[in-house]
Amino acid sequence: MHEPVVGGLRDRLVIDSEVADALRTGRPVVALESTLISHGLPYPRNLEVAGAAEAAVRESGAVPATIAIRDGRLLVGLDAATLVELATARGVRKVARPTLAGALAARVLGATTVSATMLASAAAGIRVFATGGIGGVHPGAFETVLAPDGTRHPPSLDVSVDLEELARTPVVVVCAGPKAILDVAGTLEVLESRGVPVVAVGTDELPGFFSRASGIPAPQHVADLAAAADLVRTHLALGLGSGVLICVPVPMADELPRAEALAAIARATADAEEAGIHGPALTPWVLQRVAELTDGRSIRANTALIINDARVAGLLAATV
Repeated sequence: MHEPVVGGLRDRLVIDSEVADALRTGRPVVALESTLISHGLPYPRNLEVAGAAEAAVRESGAVPATIAIRDGRLLVGLDAATLVELATARGVRKVARPTLAGALAARVLGATTVSATMLASAAAGIRVFATGGIGGVHPGAFETVLAPDGTRHPPSLDVSVDLEELARTPVVVVCAGPKAILDVAGTLEVLESRGVPVVAVGTDELPGFFSRASGIPAPQHVADLAAAADLVRTHLALGLGSGVLICVPVPMADELPRAEALAAIARATADAEEAGIHGPALTPWVLQRVAELTDGRSIRANTALIINDARVAGLLAATV
């Protein structure tokens, strides 16, 4: 059973009855995106990881609310059949803020990215959202790039809408840092300019997505989750309007060593350039190529960090 919600974007929400009950009674809820299911991992691993992420939220004492789009509505909390459909159907639309209205109007089956999930979360009253890694500034976004054949490419201005959403929507996003294929330093600069706190937990270095470290000092860091919760509560209470990015490292046993990750990313990025891959297709293409170059160990790290982020978000949701 689902319960419709009325008012603005809320008029497009259909909230699962368990999630609605949790929100009514003050139980913690964690939002989860669905792009990881439809576009992030191959079947059946995508379905396994979706189930494991929801289970990790429950084990932390919170209620999971995976978000997707169907029949002109944003579904907040999915049943097992919808999870299977997202994991197996062809042509599931990848939906972000700029394409949200189009996907709703077309009444398609859609998977929500970070920005669309944040919008739905805020409309539903969910304060904490767990994902794998956020998007950000792509290499060359603000500079002329010299290709191997000597061709000069102008700045691409390729910057994920995730960053702007973090600046305008007060939802706490738990992740393992920006995706490692990005210009991480540039991503941090944009987040700082937009007033978004970026906080590493248990480390003074920004987590490196596949790896526990990135080689870049964290803009802010706290010793543990209790300190992170205190910072988050203070930020939200101030009404500053932005979200908070909480970054936790991938579990040590599952990380891809940083040197190996960087080498694979460099090779995959060069291969993408040679193949002429650009725009929205670039990130999934490069991530798939990194998986091939690392014999699947990047997928193992990605899987582990998604589940760990869900677990941490469940713990955090209970205190904010």
